[in-house]
Amino acid sequence: MRIGLLTEGGYPYVSGDARLWCDRLVRGLGQHQFDIYALSRSERQEGEGWLELPPQVGRVRTAPLWSAEDDGVTLGRRARRRFGECYAELAAVLCAGDGRVAEAPERVQDEQGAPSADVADRFANALYGLAELARDEGGLVGALRSEGAVRTLERACRAPGALRTAREARVPELLAVAAHLERALRPLSLDWYEDDALGSVDLCHATAGGTAALPGLLARHFAGVPLLLTEYGVQLRTHYLASADAPPAVRALLAAFHGRLATETYRQAELITPGNSHTRRWQERCGADRTKLRTVHPGMEATRFAEVGEAPDGADPDTLVWVGRIEPAKDLISLLHAFAEIRKEEPKARLRIVGAPSGAEGLAYLGHCRALAAQLFPDEAEGVHAVGDNPVSFEEIGGPEAPTLAEAYAAGTVIVLSSVVEGFPVGLVEAMFCGRATVSTDVGAVVEVIGGTGLVVPPRNPRALAEACVSLLRDPERRERLGAAARARALELFTVEQNIAAFHGIYLEIVSHAPVRRVVLDEAGEPLPFAAPAEGHVPGRWTGPMARVVARGGPTWATGTPVRATPPLPATEAAR
Repeated sequence: MRIGLLTEGGYPYVSGDARLWCDRLVRGLGQHQFDIYALSRSERQEGEGWLELPPQVGRVRTAPLWSAEDDGVTLGRRARRRFGECYAELAAVLCAGDGRVAEAPERVQDEQGAPSADVADRFANALYGLAELARDEGGLVGALRSEGAVRTLERACRAPGALRTAREARVPELLAVAAHLERALRPLSLDWYEDDALGSVDLCHATAGGTAALPGLLARHFAGVPLLLTEYGVQLRTHYLASADAPPAVRALLAAFHGRLATETYRQAELITPGNSHTRRWQERCGADRTKLRTVHPGMEATRFAEVGEAPDGADPDTLVWVGRIEPAKDLISLLHAFAEIRKEEPKARLRIVGAPSGAEGLAYLGHCRALAAQLFPDEAEGVHAVGDNPVSFEEIGGPEAPTLAEAYAAGTVIVLSSVVEGFPVGLVEAMFCGRATVSTDVGAVVEVIGGTGLVVPPRNPRALAEACVSLLRDPERRERLGAAARARALELFTVEQNIAAFHGIYLEIVSHAPVRRVVLDEAGEPLPFAAPAEGHVPGRWTGPMARVVARGGPTWATGTPVRATPPLPATEAAR
């Protein structure tokens, strides 16, 4: 099977989102061929290079989202009219007041539900109209960046029935929205949709929603290629959080665009694989059909934690450990205040905070946490001649006390997660692999991951966090019981092997239901029945000569020039 893997800001680049998950997926499914279509986010990301790619990667095509040179396409009068009509319809849909996300982008759980079918159809018609024009003319970069596009957007904002916030948009805000739309619609101008590119794959697998899934929508529109969408974090929610400080008009219009794009992606995808129930609820709220949803948890490497998980617990029974990126969302302030309450009940307790700051904000937050720890816990000494010691330590992986991540978890008898915002809690799963009892705040997918094998408390509640930690510190049998159950659950649900097996089955299911799009003719020009048999999608060695014909000649479409059969390849060439 030939898979078109669609990424944005991730694989195959060394830095980026979901690169490790994608690399494990590609390497784990060696019986399939992968073509990578990657959108990069920055010049720095491109400069850092790619990961080492396995042999099953057939080709890699990239395009930047951080810059767009003028494609040199000058639209004629008819093309300008087509562009104006499609872009005006797109802008009108974004300014309409009958859609959920345009009215209340900050409130995804409201009374209105998903956008109406009429709004969704209008958005789709405008989007695919622009895509067809871009294909006919060779690109739309110049048109999307033109003054005419801004004027069209302004007319839509001033039209009767437009959103109040849209009607109040000023010129700087209109320019900001037009620039964002041009960036998001850059995939329309790519040459990825021909018969020798995405048009030739058996399946498009988008590793995220939003712009990453747009090439998959176009491949489906132009060539009928089925689309699989995986979301381990909801792109729409990420946009809401990122645009919280934007002016109201910009926030409303861009929320409308991303909401409509998410709805169209969910409508056209054959299957949707959220990584957890939190993501699944967002998808359903944005119009995803429940029958298309299959939860596939992220796969994580369990072997590096096996030694700790299988060994007897030799950690200090009074030590709590927190592991992660140091940033405000992790709410270490509440953890430190909770630890102050813990010390009142358990004077021997110690807290080890293991992690590196995330950017400049994280560095400032780390300084604030250090200052608070020094204030709450002055250095203590057993006698007048002893050196004082603070019960809270700040460490990084690779240091003398925590050389590896597994050893950091092994150092504590209870692992604590204190976040106020969390997607899929990777650190929590790692602690479960290590067989450790955990205390976590009820955010993101924490409850789904824990599943009754750990204690969960409300976020921003230091007293509840302290009480849960104290209860585990005083009960070693309960700690051991919870740790064993947590490890068993993690090995069952969150390993790389289960993730790869799930996607392998999903690939076969989608392709088995997809119509045959190739037509193969014999030497007399007659169609060859069963030239592309269903079992051709099953992993293993193909023995029939017609299978070699398909592999050598490449696919063709029923509307295009049929492929004629050729003699079988020699054994040596076929082996290559």
